Amino acid sequence: MSSLNRRVAARAVALAASSTLLLSGTAVAHAGSATAGSATAHVGTAHAGSVHIDTVRTEIADTTTMHTNTPYTSVTPHTGTTPHTGTTRPTGTASSPVPVTSVPLVPGLYQSAYSERNGVLWATASVGQPPAPVTASRLVKVDPRTLKVKATYTPPLDGTGAIEAVYGIDVDDEHNTVWVTNTRNDSIAVYSQKTGAHLATRPNVRHAREIVVDEKRDRVWTTAFGDGAVVAYDSRTYEEVERVTVEGSGPTGLAVNERTGKVYAADFTHNRIIEVTPGSRTPRLIPTGEGPLSIALSADGRTAYTANQSTGSVSIVDLRKGAVTKTVPTGEGAKSLAVEPRSGRVLVVNRLAGNVSVVDARSGAVVRNVATGALPNHVQVTRAGTAFVLDKSGSGPAGEDRLTRIRPGDEASHGRRGHGRSATVA
Repeated sequence: MSSLNRRVAARAVALAASSTLLLSGTAVAHAGSATAGSATAHVGTAHAGSVHIDTVRTEIADTTTMHTNTPYTSVTPHTGTTPHTGTTRPTGTASSPVPVTSVPLVPGLYQSAYSERNGVLWATASVGQPPAPVTASRLVKVDPRTLKVKATYTPPLDGTGAIEAVYGIDVDDEHNTVWVTNTRNDSIAVYSQKTGAHLATRPNVRHAREIVVDEKRDRVWTTAFGDGAVVAYDSRTYEEVERVTVEGSGPTGLAVNERTGKVYAADFTHNRIIEVTPGSRTPRLIPTGEGPLSIALSADGRTAYTANQSTGSVSIVDLRKGAVTKTVPTGEGAKSLAVEPRSGRVLVVNRLAGNVSVVDARSGAVVRNVATGALPNHVQVTRAGTAFVLDKSGSGPAGEDRLTRIRPGDEASHGRRGHGRSATVA
């Protein structure tokens, strides 16, 4: 085994071993004072005190999967290295190869979000594994054509002197802001897309996981795993406006239907989807696969897809019927997914398999598997169909994690008309 392979294998073992640390002793209970529109759903017999967080499966605490390399200096252009470009042939098909480009970026990569307004890829990165504190964190601004870092921005310190480390991310192009989750600080924060300046931090979101923007309604939603809650903020004032708690739940991934305003959270603890209708105090609970970490919606909003870590699969869920219609095996450690808007195909990050599966949602078949760096963590897809995958391989020359750009839409949507406006990206 090469030294790089030994290092990656050792990292995978260490991350799996440490992944429950962040959640140990964390009770899934609604905390904090009552806020506008707050509601608590008493569903079934599973109450907050009965959930043993230290038994939650590995990778749910994937905010622990950071590196300890020397951090990049804040707001510094990145000279970068020559990207590795090539093509990957799909597994088990005769289709043409997929264009793939991979570059080392920074240590501690976590999630990304693409700004159609600015033509920029934003990424979060944080360094440090519990019980040790975070030693560095940054928002990373990336040119999607060259894959070079344009600038990095360092988060502020919280009231205890800890870095407000950034993890989940989404962009609000209407107000030109970036919203992030500060998972280890139990808060969320807002930054300017124009300057990278920190605009606000909002507390009382225990183990904030993912965050999504509903530009149509000026709302930003986040999942609070530690509270069993889905929380909404006004994207203009940054103030909390709604909180819906399902006692005993563990919401992780999040998606919003901007047509209806409904929000869907993957409940990792109870293998279901939590559907929240704005203004309603009674969430709808929909079954899905085992260990759902991530969720995405079809273009028409009628179908949900969940990445099921425990079974290495994707569940295709009919939201009208409230039932799983297909389960598609993809690969070990299915962790993150996104829908390619032109074709409707679903891209699934398989953490332990080290690849991305492209799933035809209509047939329920995997049409290709595209290799990435080791330990891929998150996938983001633009309106034009370009996918960006962040990994936690630490395989760069200075221990950086990698950014991989994939263009499955070039082949997948050939001869088909796309949804939405096209974005100009490399």
